[in-house]
Amino acid sequence: MTRHRVHGVAVLSAGLVFSVAFLAAAVETDSLRDELARIFGPEKHYEPEAFGPARWLLGGEAYTTLEPSASIAGSKDIVRYESGSGKREVLVDAKSLVPPGETKPLEIKDYAWSEDRTRLLVFTNSKRVWRRDTRGDYWVFDREGRTLRKLGGVALASTLMFAKFSPDGTRVAYVHENDIYVEAVATGAVTRLSQDGSATSIHGTSDWVYEEGLGVRDGFRWSPDGRRIAYWSFDSTGVGEFTLINDTDHLYPTLTRIPYPKVGTTNSAVRIGVVGSSGGETSWMKIPGDTRNTYVARVDWAKDGDHVVLEHLNRLQNTNDLLRADATSGEVEQLFRDQSDTWVEVVDELTWLKTTGEYLWLSERDGFRHAYRVGANDGEPRLVTRFDADVIRPLGVDPQERWFYFTASPDDATQEYLYRAPLDGGKAPERLTPQSQPGTHGYDLSPDRKWAFHTYSRFDQPPRVELVRLPDHDAVRVLVDNQSLTTKLTTLLSEPVEFFRLPIGPDVVLDSWMLKPPGFDPSRRYPLIVHVYGEPAGQTVLDRRGGNQALFHRALAREGYLVASFDNRGTPAPRGAAWRKIIYGTVGDLSSRDQAAAVHALVKGRPRFRAPAPLRRRVEWRRS
Repeated sequence: MTRHRVHGVAVLSAGLVFSVAFLAAAVETDSLRDELARIFGPEKHYEPEAFGPARWLLGGEAYTTLEPSASIAGSKDIVRYESGSGKREVLVDAKSLVPPGETKPLEIKDYAWSEDRTRLLVFTNSKRVWRRDTRGDYWVFDREGRTLRKLGGVALASTLMFAKFSPDGTRVAYVHENDIYVEAVATGAVTRLSQDGSATSIHGTSDWVYEEGLGVRDGFRWSPDGRRIAYWSFDSTGVGEFTLINDTDHLYPTLTRIPYPKVGTTNSAVRIGVVGSSGGETSWMKIPGDTRNTYVARVDWAKDGDHVVLEHLNRLQNTNDLLRADATSGEVEQLFRDQSDTWVEVVDELTWLKTTGEYLWLSERDGFRHAYRVGANDGEPRLVTRFDADVIRPLGVDPQERWFYFTASPDDATQEYLYRAPLDGGKAPERLTPQSQPGTHGYDLSPDRKWAFHTYSRFDQPPRVELVRLPDHDAVRVLVDNQSLTTKLTTLLSEPVEFFRLPIGPDVVLDSWMLKPPGFDPSRRYPLIVHVYGEPAGQTVLDRRGGNQALFHRALAREGYLVASFDNRGTPAPRGAAWRKIIYGTVGDLSSRDQAAAVHALVKGRPRFRAPAPLRRRVEWRRS
C-alpha cells in the first residue's frame, strides 16, 4: 500500500490492499469486519456466476461450455449448444474425465478442441507463475476411443505449460522446464525440440521483461501445416537479479531473487527460431540489431506457412517494424514501420485479408488508435475506422471481409460498446450495442461474426451474459443473469455511485466517481479517501463491475467515508493519443500533480470533506 497526503486527504493507491492491522486500526466496527469477511472470505459470498470457458464450433453454428454435472456432484460436464435453436447435448461428461485409478474427475481450468473435435485437451492442477496460472497438468481425452491420458511422461505434476494441439490434432506441443516438446497423442512418444533449457536459457516461454512489459508468456507457434514450430529463445546470462523480501507469509522474512534488468542495464538476448516438429536443427531468423537492445514483441506464421512475421521494437519502443522472415533461410525483409515521437503500441494479432493480400494494423499515427489496411507489397496504410475516436479492442473481420468489428466509446471514456466499420473505409463506423444500454459491454464473437457472447455490467450491476445475434444485437437467450448476486448486494449498493467530470485546469477535465455514505447529509463534514492508480496500465474510473475492490470501497462508504477516484492524464482511456502520451518522459510526475489538483478541485467545490481521523493514527502497511 502506498499512502500520500494531499492537504489532509488520505490517498490510497490502487492495486494494493489494506493489511488486517490497518483495517482494525482504521475502523473498529463489527459491521465492517463482518462485511470484509463476506467480501474476501473463502465462502466467496459475492462471487458472480461465470460463463464458460466457452468455445465456438462450426464457425458459430454451435458452441461448448462447462455446466454442473448431473452424474458427479461438484464437477463439470462439457456441453454443446446449437446457437440458433438452443438444442443441448453433453459432449464429454464428468465421468469420462476420471483418471485411471482415481475416483474424482479432473477439475477443468481450461480446455481446447482438436480441429475435428474428436479430441479434447484439458488443463488442470494449475499453479501460478507470477500473475497467472500458466503451469499445470494436461490430459487428452479421445472421444472415439473413450480414453483419457496424461501428457508429459514422467514429468512432475504441474510442470507443463501452454500445451497446444497440432493443426491435425495428432500431436501436442508444450513447454517443460524451459524446453519445447512434442508428444504424439496416440502413442505417447515424446520428441524434445530444444536441448538446453535452464534458468538462463529459456525456450518457448519468456523472461520477466517480456511477460511483464510485452505480455508474452506462451512463446511458441505451430505452423499452419504442422511441420514446424516457431519460438522465442532467451539467454538471460548477465541480467541483474532483484531481491524480493516476503515479510507476510512466515514468521521470518524469506527472499526471492529474480532476473530483473533495471533501466539501462543488460537485457536478455532474444532470438526467434524455427524447428521441425519432428526434431532437428533450429533455423534462426536473421533479425537486425542488437539482440539485447531490441524486442521481438510478437511472432506468428504468415498464411503461406513458409514465412514468420515479427513485430520488432527498438529499446526506446518508439519504432515498431513488421518483419517477414523466411522460415528456412532466416532472411528478413521489412513490411511496415510504425513510429512515434513518444512510444508505439504493439499489435496483438495481425488479421490477414485473403481477398486483397493486405493485413490490418492498429496505429495512433493520426492522433487516435485507428485500424488501417496495409498492403503487403507497398506498405501503404489505408484508414478503416474513419471517426475521431479510439479502437479499444479489435474483434476481427467477417469471413466475407466486408466489416471490421471492434469496441469503442467515442463520447464516454468510462464505457465500452460494439462497433463495426466497412473495410473499404468508405463511411464512419456504426454502433451495434443498443443505445438503451449504457455501461461496459464485452464480446466474444463467433468466427462467422453472426453471433456473440455478450457480457454487460455497470459499476453497481453484476455481469449479465447473453447470446446475441449480429449485426442486429438481438438477445437470443440469457446465459448468466446473476440475479441472486444482485439481490445479495441490495443493501451494500443502497447509495448509487456518482460519475462526474471534474475540471482541474484550462482544458483539462478528469473522469471521476464518488461513493457516499447512506443517508448522505450535505450539511455535514465527511472523511474522504481517494482510490488511485494513474499510470498507463489501467483506468480506475470505469462504468463496469469492479469486483471485490469496489465492494471494499462500498463497505468503507457504509462506515461513513466518502470514496472517490479520478483518471488523470496518462491513463489508457480512449480519449486520444495526446491524452495517453502526455506523460512521456515524466511518468509519475504529471499523474501526481493531476491527482492533487483533482482533490483540490473537489474539496473546493464540496467544502465539507475532511481527512479521515483513523488514518492520522500510526498503522501498518503491506503489499498484496
